[in-house]
Amino acid sequence: MSDGDRIGVIGPNGSGKSTLLEMLHGRVKPDSGGVAVRKGTRVRCVLQISEFARGETIRTVIDKALDQARIPDTERLTRIAEILGRAGFTDLDADAATLSGGWRKRLAIVEALVQKPDILLLDEPTNHLDLAGIKWLETLLQSAPFASVIVSHDRYFLENVANEIVELNPAYEDGALRVSGNYSTFLEAKEVYLHAQRNRQEALENRVHTEIDWLRRGPKARTTKSKARIDKAHKMIGELAEMNARTRSTSAKIDFSASDRQTKQLLTLDGVSYAMGERTLFGDIHFIITSGMRVGLVGPNGSGKTTLLRLLKGELKPTRGNMRQAESLRIVYFDQNRELDPDITLRRALAPDSDSVIYQDRVIHVAAWSARFLFTGENLNQRIGRLSGGERARVLIAQLMLQPADVLLLDEPTNDLDIPTLEVLEESLLEYRGALVLVTHDRYMLDRISTVVFGLDGLGGAERFADYSQWEAWQRSQLAAGKINQSVETQSPSGVANARKASLTKKKFSYKEARELETIEQRIADAERELQAKHDVLQDVAIMSDGARLHAASMEMDAAQRTIDQLYARWVELEQKKN
Repeated sequence: MSDGDRIGVIGPNGSGKSTLLEMLHGRVKPDSGGVAVRKGTRVRCVLQISEFARGETIRTVIDKALDQARIPDTERLTRIAEILGRAGFTDLDADAATLSGGWRKRLAIVEALVQKPDILLLDEPTNHLDLAGIKWLETLLQSAPFASVIVSHDRYFLENVANEIVELNPAYEDGALRVSGNYSTFLEAKEVYLHAQRNRQEALENRVHTEIDWLRRGPKARTTKSKARIDKAHKMIGELAEMNARTRSTSAKIDFSASDRQTKQLLTLDGVSYAMGERTLFGDIHFIITSGMRVGLVGPNGSGKTTLLRLLKGELKPTRGNMRQAESLRIVYFDQNRELDPDITLRRALAPDSDSVIYQDRVIHVAAWSARFLFTGENLNQRIGRLSGGERARVLIAQLMLQPADVLLLDEPTNDLDIPTLEVLEESLLEYRGALVLVTHDRYMLDRISTVVFGLDGLGGAERFADYSQWEAWQRSQLAAGKINQSVETQSPSGVANARKASLTKKKFSYKEARELETIEQRIADAERELQAKHDVLQDVAIMSDGARLHAASMEMDAAQRTIDQLYARWVELEQKKN
């Protein structure tokens, strides 16, 4: 592994991805072979679940990390300012344990970054991050001087970040397939590999059939030639059995049941607003959800996505406006917190009342039902608390499938699911005949599933978009406007209100401003090249060892970043005036 390598690790649940990271980190010893790490190499690992002790602040978490890495006092302020500022943290005295899942994940990544690792290990880093957080992490890794190994199921993230993909899968002869390039390149190479494997398997099957026919004729094993052929035939039969076992397709069978309701309009939001104290999460929403509609609900952390789902479910009442449900509407809700009793067995979780379930008017034994979700009969007596995150997600999906629904509300259903299961889930949602409201950080799924995207801007406003790419373009420009939306959770209510008011202010669009708008994209491109040059200077070994020069270079890079932020903010302002 060399500096700048960004290795994406994928594979089905249980294939050993997290164990591989543990071995690279030195926490787990391999059964055979060894892991060679150059002496003095700093390896840091960010786990799937990011937790911090009560009473720890963002500042104390970072101070402990700097102490652990033995960073001199002369370098600390520069390092903290450079990394924390880009991560979007503004209140360093905030309680780390009370941050949302997305901001805890950011803090865990920053905790590793301030230690200047040579190798950064990331286990499902996009889980719980909002789209702005994922973009921040993508940008960070794309220009990082260190190497990274990233376990992820986020296909767009792998496409944008990885320059090498490794899939751990028993379907491969060596247990893994390694391809240089991004995720698209990997998929092409994988298809070539599997095609060659299928051809080889077919040829081997034909040869085995020939040899089996020969063996059935009862050849006399008196000659050396006959004995050799018999041995070779048995070897080929064993090889074919092993190949068949490896290539046997195993994927969860997911199929949500829609009701036969004929009503077209299922949920109507008429001027709906919701406030928490003085802060309005979203206001004056006019939106109708109809049968067959698939809504992708997007927005930064803290913008109110989960709150809106709970409002649609009927758990909450709007602060203002009216929300109407069709009569006897059946709503099924997937909670991102995945609350399952850890002490019950898998058998009881899948079939609470007996040893069978009723699915689409058919009685199915719990063993057959569990097999649809890739569990074996031996798993049935296992406690839920011992299951992996991906396995618990499959249990929840199994529970949802037993409930016919007019509307599915899915809050981050993709967390912990492997890519094959994600693809099956996507196919099921595409075939589902009811209405769907989906919150997910998986941009590939949003692109593929959504027929409409509904965006919360984090400032109290809401917008409707034709597709995810339209939302993404709008969100990029909004995020650049002083980075207001990147840190929704840290803003004061008055700050949010003022920002919202300012963003809605429109004035007459002049000829001079029109000319400025024509050239601003090029100016931004030039400014981003300047920022990259400043970043490269900051990585110079001679400068990094000189405190004064390092401080000056850091200040210059910050100034270059402010210039870009100002240009983006001006771009947004000009676009708003123009429209």
